[in-house]
Parts: sequence; C-alpha cells; structure tokens
Amino acid sequence: MSSSLKILVVDDTPANLEVICETLGDAGYEVITAIDGDRALKRVQTHPPDLILLDVQMPRIDGFETCKRLKADPTTANIPVIFMTALSDTESKVKGFDLGAVDYVTKPFQEKEMLARVKTQLQLWQLTKNLETHIAERTAELKIALDQLHHSQIQLVQSEKMSALGNLVAGVAHEINNPVGFIAGNLQPAQEYIADLFQIIALYQQDLPHPSATLQAAIQEINLEYLQDDLPRLLASMQEGVNRIRNISTSLRTFSRADCDRPTLFNIHEGIDSTLMILQHRLKANEFRPAIQVIKHYGDIPQIECYVGQLNQVFMNILANAIDALEEVTQKRSIADIETNPHQITIRTQLVDDSRLVQLRIQDNGIGMSPEVKQRAFDHLFTTKEVGKGTGLGLAIANQIVTKKHNGSLDVNSTLGQGTEFIITFPVTSKIPDS
Repeated sequence: MSSSLKILVVDDTPANLEVICETLGDAGYEVITAIDGDRALKRVQTHPPDLILLDVQMPRIDGFETCKRLKADPTTANIPVIFMTALSDTESKVKGFDLGAVDYVTKPFQEKEMLARVKTQLQLWQLTKNLETHIAERTAELKIALDQLHHSQIQLVQSEKMSALGNLVAGVAHEINNPVGFIAGNLQPAQEYIADLFQIIALYQQDLPHPSATLQAAIQEINLEYLQDDLPRLLASMQEGVNRIRNISTSLRTFSRADCDRPTLFNIHEGIDSTLMILQHRLKANEFRPAIQVIKHYGDIPQIECYVGQLNQVFMNILANAIDALEEVTQKRSIADIETNPHQITIRTQLVDDSRLVQLRIQDNGIGMSPEVKQRAFDHLFTTKEVGKGTGLGLAIANQIVTKKHNGSLDVNSTLGQGTEFIITFPVTSKIPDS
C-alpha cells in the first residue's frame, strides 16, 4: 500500500526533516517536504498528499493556523493531519483535535510509534476513500432514478422506482460489509496477540528485574510503558469505528428491504430507528444551530403487515420534511433562543380505538404551515421549497403508500409559527392490497 502513498512533512528544522524523511522513505512512502506553513499551503495545491505530518511550533504561521487554513479549503479539508509537537499539555492536544487533526506524535518521536500511527491513519483514509467511491457511483445511479421519478405520476411506477432505490441502498450496505467484515475479523485476534505479547513481556520483567544496559536502552527508546498503555486504546477506537459503520449498514439494510412482491410483518420502531440513523448527519449540530433533539415515546404496539421498503420511505419523507422545517425556522431565531427552546422532533406510537389501530405521530416545533399550505400538503407536485430543493412528490407519495397500499390514513395538524404534526394510522389487522 505504501508505495503509492504520498506524505507531506512540514517542519522548520532541517535535522528533523532529514530524520523523518529517511524513516518514511525506508518504509516505502513517497515524501515531500515544506519548511513552513506558507510553503506547505502552496505545496498541497500542486502536489496533494495522502497525509500531512505537521509541526506545531514554526515561524510566521504555526501548525495550528496552518491546519485551520487546510481545513477551511474544500480541496484540502479531507486530508488527514497528524501533528508533531513537543507540547505535552492536554490543552494543546485538544486544540489540535478541535482544528481537525486526526492524531499527534510527540517529539522526540519514536520511529515505530510514528510509523504505526501513520500506517493506521492511511489505512483509515484509504478505507474512507474506497467507501466514498462506491457510494458516489451508486449515488449517480440513484440520481438518475430520482430524475426519472420527478417526471412520473403518482402511480404504481413510482413505487417501482422506490424499489429500485431500495436495491441501490442495499447494494451500498453490501459493499460496506465486505471491508468492514475484514477489519472486524482481524481486530479480535490482533487484540489477543497483543495481550499475549504483553503477558510475555511482564513475565520477562518479573524474571529479569535488572535488565542489561542494552535492553534497558531499547525499552526506553520505544517507550514501552507508553506503548503498552496506548496500543489497546488505538485498537479500541478502531473497534468503535467498525461498530459505527456496522450500525449504519444495518440501518441501510432495514431501510431498503426489498419487499414489493408481498407484505411482511414488521416492527415499525425498527423502520423509524433506521431512518433516523440515515438522517443522523442532518440532526447533528452545525455552525448555524445546535443539534436537533429527537424524543421518542414508543408504545407497546404489535407488528403490522406492510410493504417495509415503502413504509420506510414514508418515514423518510416525513422526518426529512420535519428537519427542513426546523432548518427554515433557524434563519429566524438566534442561537441563544434555540438553546433555550431547542429544536425538537417528537415521535409517539400507540394503540388507539380500543386497540384496533396503530398510530404514529411525528411532531416538530418548526416553521409550521398556513391554512392554505396545509390544505394542499398532499397535492401532487405542490411544494413551498425553492426550485431544486423540492419536487412536491414526497408527501403525495407518502399519502398514497399509507392510504392505498396499507388501508391507513395520513393526517396533518399544523399552525404557522408553532410546528407541524403528521399522524399515520394503520389497522392492526387488515387485508393489504396486492403490490
């Protein structure tokens, strides 16, 4: 892997550059250098690297400012940065991570430690780029399907388009599972091997309490105590990343279950949770607002017979609309006001009408609707969004799926300036129409 990977080393000390370049070159990496932040910013434009080793203390602009500028430029924002620093205080390390660095190496650095950190970050970066490539390819296919859907009517062909969408998403989940499974399968034995090695080291230290000067120097050179403390944490963080990707993959599979041929029993809580997982990036805090709070009040409800993929599409449309409404109201409220009265999406499920109906209520405290907009909410091609941001099909399709495909009802309560609530009701037992 290393033979095709390029690393930019930024350090104002020639001796440091020479040692680092030799170490990385011997490991098979292509190395380019810069002696200050200004030169580094110019070099990444002409020779974009796969990773940057960035000294913190430099003249003119220091490493923190250089990293800040790198992350502010869309063309360089995703390049992983590892800080090289003699600063050991927690505040400096936290500042580096806040600016977007992925790791740090303390000076004087240990050769094996630096190579291990570089290798780990490059592997993660390569995995990310591969996943992005697969997703980009399928997103292009998905866009074609959606463009076709924009010109179609709300008929059976629209449901078939959504089935195609589900197959694409399921394909992405499958592509994710292969590399993640490989990593996950190797992490556990790696942890066991390391534990065995640490145990052997402990036994040697017990039997040899006074090591030779040569051995003592080697132990100090690799900083054995720090290595034993930090290596398990590195593996644990990798395991957390794998678990996160697996959760996303599971949500994608749940969301995109291909079930157009026949209805199946389904726990709608799973569908809601998988949809929220997919929308998680839109719920997180950003520069304009704090995170959107999701409050769930799940009741004790039975599974319902449904077309799972289509029903998940209903959840997606309604929850995405709720986020859009909260994004719109953000423009009219201050950050302090939002922190006092947080953006919220409240989801409730319950049995109603003597337990003959399952009811799902999704409520936001967003912009709300005027009476005129509310009356036309489910009309074909009606939208209040700007050109290019809405097709007017989402709620119309959701209404058809609920009412025509599942013998249910979809209603809306809304007051301008106070928020909106969608109410979906299904019979507990009913004859689901054929697809």
